[in-house]
Amino acid sequence: MTIRIGNAPCSWGVEFADDPRNPAWRSVLKDCADAGYKGIELGPVGYMPEDPAILADALAEHDLELIGGVVFRAYHDPAMWDDVLDATHRTAKALKAHGAQHLVLIDSISERRAPTAGRASEAEQMDKAEWTAYRDRIAETARIGAEEYGLTVGIHAHAAGFMDFEPELERLLNEVDEKILKICFDTGHHSYAGFDPVAFMKRYVDRISYMHFKDIDPKVKADVIANRTGFYDACGQGIFCNLGDGDVDFPTVRQILLDAGFEGWCTVEQDCDPTLDVSPIDDARANREYLESIGFN
Repeated sequence: MTIRIGNAPCSWGVEFADDPRNPAWRSVLKDCADAGYKGIELGPVGYMPEDPAILADALAEHDLELIGGVVFRAYHDPAMWDDVLDATHRTAKALKAHGAQHLVLIDSISERRAPTAGRASEAEQMDKAEWTAYRDRIAETARIGAEEYGLTVGIHAHAAGFMDFEPELERLLNEVDEKILKICFDTGHHSYAGFDPVAFMKRYVDRISYMHFKDIDPKVKADVIANRTGFYDACGQGIFCNLGDGDVDFPTVRQILLDAGFEGWCTVEQDCDPTLDVSPIDDARANREYLESIGFN
């Protein structure tokens, strides 16, 4: 049984393909390898080259395997459906070209939800009709990834979107066929949302196909909840901390995965604000060393 640890371009501040602050994609590959990782995610489609030959050569140069890719799009906005479909097909094609397996679906940040990140009792809810259409859009992209491209598709709850809090995630899991939709479980976002990641994993480990390892600074979390701080400001205050420095119980996370016979990749996501004084390669190395210290190899 093998659990492998990878990293993702978001650990270098890459959230959107066209952000002028992004580091060069080749430098991210080099940093990832230099920090001791053997796998990396695609990042937002269009950030890395969509020509398979170019990316394959660069991955081979750094002895990196492509793990998966994320469709981080506005599922909550019906006017953005064409954009969601475009990102789904382009990401899936890239993953298939490189033998990567994991297509991750994330409802992007909503202006209606960002002010209440981490506060489920205050967050605006969709009515029945809006939820049904939203659910169906997620289900259709899951079907595309699973049936048209042969990928393993996971839903990823994310702060400040409409798939944020545990009841929403559970509702979706109950309404979409497990054959096409698994879970990409992000430990940090689950904690930020105000729920216990370990308890959720114990209930749903059989549906978890892929993991994102992220930690949450409990002091920052307490402050942003108390002060009703919005998502973007919370990020700037450092709510996402290095693994092992926050409130996620990673030794227990590891044991749950081992007990379930989980095999495959777990990807570190040390989300960072590139405008701050950060050293992504040092954080990446520290996160890998922490995981190794608790038994991940």
